[in-house]
Amino acid sequence: MQIQTKLPKVGTTIFTVMSQLAQQHNAVNLGQGFPDFDGPQALRDALAAAMNSGKNQYAPMTGIAPLREQIALKTERLYGRKVNADSDITVTSGATEAIFAAIAAVVRPGDEVIVLDPCYDCYEPAIDLVGGRAVHVPLNLPDFSVDWQRVKDAITPRTRLLMVNSPHNPSGAVFSAADLDTLAEITCDSEILVLSDEVYEHIVFDGAAHQSVLRHAELAERSFVVSSFGKTYHCTGWKVGYCVAPRALSAEFRKVHQYLTFCTFGPAQWAFAEVLANDPQHYLDLPAFYQEKRDRFRALLAPSRFQLLPVGGAYFQLVDYSAISDKDDLNFCEWLVREAGVAAIPVSAFYETAPDARIIRFCFAKSDATLSAAAERLARL
Repeated sequence: MQIQTKLPKVGTTIFTVMSQLAQQHNAVNLGQGFPDFDGPQALRDALAAAMNSGKNQYAPMTGIAPLREQIALKTERLYGRKVNADSDITVTSGATEAIFAAIAAVVRPGDEVIVLDPCYDCYEPAIDLVGGRAVHVPLNLPDFSVDWQRVKDAITPRTRLLMVNSPHNPSGAVFSAADLDTLAEITCDSEILVLSDEVYEHIVFDGAAHQSVLRHAELAERSFVVSSFGKTYHCTGWKVGYCVAPRALSAEFRKVHQYLTFCTFGPAQWAFAEVLANDPQHYLDLPAFYQEKRDRFRALLAPSRFQLLPVGGAYFQLVDYSAISDKDDLNFCEWLVREAGVAAIPVSAFYETAPDARIIRFCFAKSDATLSAAAERLARL
């Protein structure tokens, strides 16, 4: 039987490839973006308690009410945006599901979706599967800022959705309030919707405030905003996220969600509802927690031949390795695992057309021992 693939450009993700290579060579894995430490003990205890108290059947399709209510309170407290817990918030099986559901809900065959390169690898396959076309607009180097004029120039009558991501993966660049104003200016008086990937919303450094699309009233009325409990609570394997969108957009979003996963792991929802109510300090302390790791990792790498790029948010450190090798970034990452025993991710994996640069991504959401072991090996290069 001859199968014609719907995703001809998709193979095994670079994250899986590099993690398997790291395991094969017993390397320190700073590639795939997950912590090597557990989330709060109170959260794990709450999960066990929820399971032991019988909360093991289907959750409501939109998410349990106590969790949606806590998300609404957090959204108002942090961003000044009052949202309806019943109509505007949907709990999802991770941020990836939320991104797919949002795209599938509003993008039709022939529609165009603007994405800003480098961008996370789940965006374009979701666009392709619904018959849309991803229009790639490169970010400025070396700071990965948005060239809003290029974004304006990319808009056509077929543009349906504009996707943004702050704090940005892989670069760690963060939006300013002026970026939100410009995004609003570009999309006002149009049918263009916004999908804002904000999974690292609580990991912003140097005293800066996260500039959520939810802070901007005009943008919030036309946006899907996606967040991740896995990133905030160091439990990426639980795969719990959520989407905040106005009633009309949420209604369409939920039509996809209910036939994609229907509902999300119930005991975890009860656990998150409990810790959000009892310990909001956790996410408030997260910037300092990860800034300490950022600063430690940068200090450890300072004596090496890597050039460290600035990191404004998220938990990734980009480095320029051109003083070490003239290999392309994929070949360099493969060499790095074999010869140095450290796994990284080539930044070209996030591009449609990668620039001529020698840049790779390390994840510093790791224990001090892991970061020290990696830095010791990298310093020998």
